Amino acid sequence: MKILMIQRAEKFSPNSVEKDRAILDTVAARLMAAGHQVETVSEEQPYAPEQYDRIMTMGRLPETLDRLRNLNAINSSTGIDNCSRCKLETIMRHIGMPMPPRHGNYGYWLKRGDAAAQSEGDVQYAVTKGELERKISEFEARGITQYTISAHVPGDLVKFYGVAGTGFFRYYYPTDDGDTKFGDEQRNGEARHFPFEVEAMQACTEQLAKAVGVKVYGGDCIVGEDGSFCIIDFNDWPSFSRCREEAATAIASLVETM
Repeated sequence: MKILMIQRAEKFSPNSVEKDRAILDTVAARLMAAGHQVETVSEEQPYAPEQYDRIMTMGRLPETLDRLRNLNAINSSTGIDNCSRCKLETIMRHIGMPMPPRHGNYGYWLKRGDAAAQSEGDVQYAVTKGELERKISEFEARGITQYTISAHVPGDLVKFYGVAGTGFFRYYYPTDDGDTKFGDEQRNGEARHFPFEVEAMQACTEQLAKAVGVKVYGGDCIVGEDGSFCIIDFNDWPSFSRCREEAATAIASLVETM
């Protein structure tokens, strides 16, 4: 097969440019070893997607999503667009995903809702409602009028990674290895490794991936002391930096069986 792989624009990979490129390169290596012809381009470069048998994209630019909307790409344009936080929150509520409450006693998270985070300033923590209102005003001054608000939830922060339909699912505690993008994980403190049902988390994330419309996904959960969990973030095609080799094998198999 002739396969096109599209790298996302660097502005959508804050502190993760090399990691995001590495997962695409590793998947490409798997596919080329299997005898496929693979070309990798940036979404900011010229390319002709109609000339390929398979398309795999990390792209998030509006023009990229428009170009690929009627093509059978992994991930789909609709799915990528649905990962913007306002749309994602609506989908999660509709299908009954476990989510953080809007109000609580431990502070608030304000997140850009119209697109994926492009800088540390797109995700803000506020201790009080007064501070939250000030941060909302700062968002609006930047032209960000779509955003989500949720209460901070105490517990272990867990990052998960999956490739829908392949059985691949992994989870990690960022405070165990110190690998972090913006350092927000520290708000929950060192992981205490509360026990929880991994199969239940995987089932929830697979259900969400199907509802959103993506195959390659990742995100964050908070696991409480009682083993309950809520999903606080979900996104298309993470870097899989903690499990790159295994993930690349699963993604390559997905391409060959779609």
